[in-house]
Amino acid sequence: MSARTKDETTTKAVKVLFSKYKNAKELASAKTKDVEKIIKSIGFYHVKSKRIIEVAKIINSKYKGKVPDNLEKLVELPGVGRKTANCVLVYAFDKPAIPVDIHVHRISNRLGLVNTKTPEETEQELMRIIPKKFWIDINDTFVMYGQNICKPISPMCNVCKIKNNCKFYKTKNVS
Repeated sequence: MSARTKDETTTKAVKVLFSKYKNAKELASAKTKDVEKIIKSIGFYHVKSKRIIEVAKIINSKYKGKVPDNLEKLVELPGVGRKTANCVLVYAFDKPAIPVDIHVHRISNRLGLVNTKTPEETEQELMRIIPKKFWIDINDTFVMYGQNICKPISPMCNVCKIKNNCKFYKTKNVS
């Protein structure tokens, strides 16, 4: 549900949705208009409400009501891409994965950890260079940093604790 929506908005909607529908079976039998009312604050809620119900039906029938806990099965679900699948692995199953959103992609490139054009390339490179034991924490750490310090526009390099190790900072400050 989070695509093009702030995390706080998504979190609120998810809490309400899951308080009303306790499992995939209940959600699979939900009416689209009822789900729309709950997630109306989220962008593209008309499309997402239908997709949520569709995915719940698949989880209920194909996986006996249990959300799959591996990347390959998750990305087969309609509307579920690598970022969402990796978020499910990290936040629902506490499994090592690297969800790459715009913050993770931007910061990884600014720091010089990677030199990539897409989030998918960034994910592959980070998985190659970062030990698996650190994967779970990358998204939370970089998202927090990206929202507060390493912003897309006007990053706060003056207060950044890692600026001396940052390719972007070094390049920006060469006169």
